[in-house]
Amino acid sequence: MKLCILSITAEGRQLAERIAAELPNCDVLVAQKKIADTMRDVWYEYQGIICIMATGIVVRSIAPLLQDKTSDPCIVVVDQRGHFAISMLSGHLGGGNVLADKVATITGGQSVITTASDVIGATALDLWARRNGLIVTDRMRLTEKSAKLVDGAILTVFSELPLLGLPLDLKPCDNPEDADIVISCNKNMTSSGLCCIPENLYLGVGCNRGTSVTDIEQSFIELCDKHQLDTRAIAGIATIDVKNDETGILDFAKKRNVDPTFFTRDELNGVGDVSYSAAVMKAVGAKGVAEPASLLAAGANGHEAQLIIRKMKWKDVTLAVAKRIKNRWA
Repeated sequence: MKLCILSITAEGRQLAERIAAELPNCDVLVAQKKIADTMRDVWYEYQGIICIMATGIVVRSIAPLLQDKTSDPCIVVVDQRGHFAISMLSGHLGGGNVLADKVATITGGQSVITTASDVIGATALDLWARRNGLIVTDRMRLTEKSAKLVDGAILTVFSELPLLGLPLDLKPCDNPEDADIVISCNKNMTSSGLCCIPENLYLGVGCNRGTSVTDIEQSFIELCDKHQLDTRAIAGIATIDVKNDETGILDFAKKRNVDPTFFTRDELNGVGDVSYSAAVMKAVGAKGVAEPASLLAAGANGHEAQLIIRKMKWKDVTLAVAKRIKNRWA
């Protein structure tokens, strides 16, 4: 997280230097005469802004800049003696609560956290989803379900993945139509609950040399349509290392905002229960690319992996999908 500290007094500047010395990637800035001008200058450049000044000044300065809690930087307000560090904005998704705790530890003061879930000890659904690689599809429903937790309710969760180690205020449910929270890669899932997409699918890609990103993208869309997969569930793509300069694959990965992983033919050949291709063996020395690559990517770091879509072939593209099995929830 890129941070900056704004101060308006000499004593505040001294405190700013002290805090910055303990926080990585943190700039110390002297606010202009008009605080609102300085705030506007730093708003889009930093993910966290620590303000050593009165809360009223900060409120008036940030009011015209506020957009959405998923994009606004977190704001922590500190008095110039460092007695209190107040998480004012983007406490959960923006990391404001954590930053306030860090600042209070540095100054020897007290962090002030007002988000209801933290105060009463309820699960913060937005943070829980982020920790577990879930994409929240409906912010209004997130707010609605979060309010129920704050009121002391226990929410039901339907999931395509095993539900071990859920928080105490979440419990498993067998029917998605009755669940408060639905975790599924199925883009056609119908539920009145909060739908969350797990980023746990890994796409194995094989292609002829010079295949365009358009052809790969179109094949991918057709695969997802046929198997009713939400495209956002793809956490990574994988292929053989001789394709590490294949423009179509690299551009596809960039478009999907995922990092490509490349495996050697020996690694691919070490994967069992995958389709054999004489043509691929002749071309690159591997018994297959799409299926074993997807399994290796999904199974990285000791995870359990399952091939859920065996290879589908187009004129120049071959795709397969493996699922990473999540055994416990953070």
